[in-house]
Amino acid sequence: MTEAAIEIVKSQWIASLELQLGHSSYGTQLTKTKRSGPLTIQKAFYPEGRDCAHLYLLHPPAGIVSGDELHVKIDVKQDAHTLVTTPGANRFYRARTNLAIGDPKQTQVTQINLDTDAKCEHFPLETLVYDQANGVNNVEVKLHNSSVYCGWDMTCLGLPSSNENFTAGRFTQLNTLYCDDILIYHDKVLIEPQSNIQHHAAGLAGNSVFGTFLAYAPSAQVSDEQRSQLISQLREMVTDNNADTLISITDIRQLLVIRYLGQQAHQCKSLFIELWKLIRPLYIEKQGVQPRIWFT
Repeated sequence: MTEAAIEIVKSQWIASLELQLGHSSYGTQLTKTKRSGPLTIQKAFYPEGRDCAHLYLLHPPAGIVSGDELHVKIDVKQDAHTLVTTPGANRFYRARTNLAIGDPKQTQVTQINLDTDAKCEHFPLETLVYDQANGVNNVEVKLHNSSVYCGWDMTCLGLPSSNENFTAGRFTQLNTLYCDDILIYHDKVLIEPQSNIQHHAAGLAGNSVFGTFLAYAPSAQVSDEQRSQLISQLREMVTDNNADTLISITDIRQLLVIRYLGQQAHQCKSLFIELWKLIRPLYIEKQGVQPRIWFT
């Protein structure tokens, strides 16, 4: 058989995970799980009691290579409450350059749907984007006007501590949030070294780590006055931590948009956790007790 006659098998790994959480007299329960490929969860944990189910998303390969697509869908039904996190960082590895063996793109899509009076806290650990990656990371949240959502993403470009900066490749981060099917937040960041966005003053200004923390609660639960007082407390905490140049806080139609721009993923996470501890008692009506998996 000649080389030309050999069929080239394109490398691709598609994975999906669909989770549904419901609420009953037993509290919040994982009522449906559908999975394909290397995405799964072990079980629901209840460190805060039966009304809040903690879920740890597991991706055994611990990274995304060219051709991979990860699709996560989380449906939180009426009155249910879940906190979703990951046991470790996600990684977009260096993309392939030989297009003959498949698409170089690496994709992760997360969809979160909240029903009436549902609550979801979505706190994945940081995403590491290796030099020459070709990554796409989309997070879409659809709320009911009576539901509560708190969620963050943290992105690290390259591995500066190992002298491996993000000098080539492409990375797209898209966050969208809808309330009653009305788009109230749309934020897209396209990182391409040749565009100079990493170094431009109106872009990342030379920083390698950026994060966004979104928090929404209905006006019936958190009034404009309460939200204004909370923002003052959040800004005071930021000042106390000497982070005024790292953190910004904006109120967009009941949605708190908190941004970090700096150089350290650990710093971003630590600041977001401290902000969450102030937000959670008002929005979730629980104290901000960190999931145990964050300490391992």
